[in-house]
Amino acid sequence: MPSVFSSTVISECQRQQLESVSYSSRYALGLFYEAGTKIDVPWAGQYITSNPCIRFVSIDNKKRNIESSEIGPSLVIHTTVPFGVTHLEHSSEDVQELIFQQLENILPGLPQPVAMICQKWRYSQVTNAVANCPGQMTLHLKPSLVCGGDGFTQSNFDGCITSSLCVLEALKNYI
Repeated sequence: MPSVFSSTVISECQRQQLESVSYSSRYALGLFYEAGTKIDVPWAGQYITSNPCIRFVSIDNKKRNIESSEIGPSLVIHTTVPFGVTHLEHSSEDVQELIFQQLENILPGLPQPVAMICQKWRYSQVTNAVANCPGQMTLHLKPSLVCGGDGFTQSNFDGCITSSLCVLEALKNYI
């Protein structure tokens, strides 16, 4: 009996379609502050268009409308796609330092965080979804093997919902 994962499970055409999906890459930097630290800006999130490194800054506690004397604020910084692609194979420590330096240009006088976490998103957002497979791709009927996700739609919540409904529709006749 052939393995379910043998090369005959998917056709050459399906393999090529799946391999054609492309994603942008970027980094996210989380900054964490002691309780009582004030981040004095009038916004909870800011889309940045004038910086080659940073695309978005969010003050998490303001975004969630949570004020606490026991928990310090945190910032989340997303990089631009070109920065992410250029620095994709660099060490997280080096990238973290570059992002933090650029953040100081955007928010001068920012307090020193007590902790920082740099996260690489190698597959951040779909730039080219699978062609001619809206929402899902059925790879095999018995056993059922269906691919879904934003690689078949678009990189946002609506795209994920659309894909999940398409996967459900593809599977419901076989369950």
